[in-house]
Amino acid sequence: MKFINLLKKELVELVNKQMLLGLVIAFSILFIVGEVTNEVIEDVQSNIYNVNIVDEDDSDFSHEIIEKLKTLQGSEDEDGIKLNIIPKADLNKDNYSAVLDKHKIDSLIIIPSGFSKTILEENKTAELKTVSRMKSASALSSVSSDTSGGINLINDCIKTKIMTEKGIEAEDISVIDTPVTVSDTTVVDGKQSEISAGNIMSNMMTRNMIIPIIVFVLVIYTSQMIVNAISTEKIDKTLETLLSAPVSRTSILSSKMLAAAIVALLNAVVYMIGFSSFVKGATGSVAEGAASQTVNVGEAMKQLGLTLSAGDYVLIGLQMFLTIMISLSVSIILGAMVNDAKSAQTIIMPIMFCAMVPYMISIVADVNTLPTAIKTAVYAIPFTHTFTSMNNLMFGNYSLFYIGVGYQALLFIVCMFCAVKLFNSDKILTASLNFGQKSKFKKSNKAVSEE
Repeated sequence: MKFINLLKKELVELVNKQMLLGLVIAFSILFIVGEVTNEVIEDVQSNIYNVNIVDEDDSDFSHEIIEKLKTLQGSEDEDGIKLNIIPKADLNKDNYSAVLDKHKIDSLIIIPSGFSKTILEENKTAELKTVSRMKSASALSSVSSDTSGGINLINDCIKTKIMTEKGIEAEDISVIDTPVTVSDTTVVDGKQSEISAGNIMSNMMTRNMIIPIIVFVLVIYTSQMIVNAISTEKIDKTLETLLSAPVSRTSILSSKMLAAAIVALLNAVVYMIGFSSFVKGATGSVAEGAASQTVNVGEAMKQLGLTLSAGDYVLIGLQMFLTIMISLSVSIILGAMVNDAKSAQTIIMPIMFCAMVPYMISIVADVNTLPTAIKTAVYAIPFTHTFTSMNNLMFGNYSLFYIGVGYQALLFIVCMFCAVKLFNSDKILTASLNFGQKSKFKKSNKAVSEE
């Protein structure tokens, strides 16, 4: 009963209005950004094949090109290009911006005078002119002003025209344009499926991004909570009062760790849902387009063994639990070293560094493919094993996974032993990390003893 009361006390202190407001704001931001990104991507995709043309050449050949492009236009129910013919009278070579503004477009392809003569009579490479509006330096802003799609279509029309005039049949033209087709097969750990690796990666993208985020949030948040709790009570002298109460110090320590773990789990769930919405919005359209190229991506994932069973998720949960416990036990030791509120903000830097390194590496690279020395150094960080747990289980690296579990369990026992030993001694009240400065706690205790 005393432990339950202690746990309630710790939860009440940790779950406050500020924390709940922070969760709501974080979730709202992730959700809104995801929806906005999705809208931007859909808008960009709808503008990819907007072809805006000015025909200055005004020849039979240029007219044939435009008529061919008109046959490629899509209807409301079908995909295709959106062709927009701009009158050459509107073209002002000294002020292209006026043309773009007048017709509310971001790109323009100009077929200059003499274009057909250069190709058909002089048998030379002709030149097309393009105008593109640059609105910003963002990754997606330039897509709507990209003219490469329209230029490729014009090139195809010209090639077809030239080949036809040279007596090449339509079937032969098709073979020349597309001499080969590709049948993709992906192999994973001896298993294979007729699907491209790009489609598999698109399907796995969301999951591979979410797990590292959850682990990172868990580690940082639990560390901050337990350090702040220990340091605040130590500075305010309430920890000394609590330790003198008729309750075992182990119960006090356990209640603090469990309360921090519960609150961290709540934060992880909220961030996971919010980040899932963000990633779905940012990658949903891309992943949908990639998935449409194959009959059944889910079936291919099963054939390749890239699905996780309920037991696999239990194992991943076990590693997450060990990760939280390690960060909590280390945070208790670090929190006991705090002298003031300022140092409480920087004392968890070692934990942040140990979480940041594997987090960044797991996003951009496969830890298992790194050089041996670097891989060993990275795997020496206990949090790395949790960041790579899903990939290790998916790709059959079971020995590496279980070695990581054993390493984390051993490290947790060592850290917990040190934390319990510190908590059961008076050093929890006097210990400090002061870099040469005298601890005010030691001064205070010395002054009391002299009196």
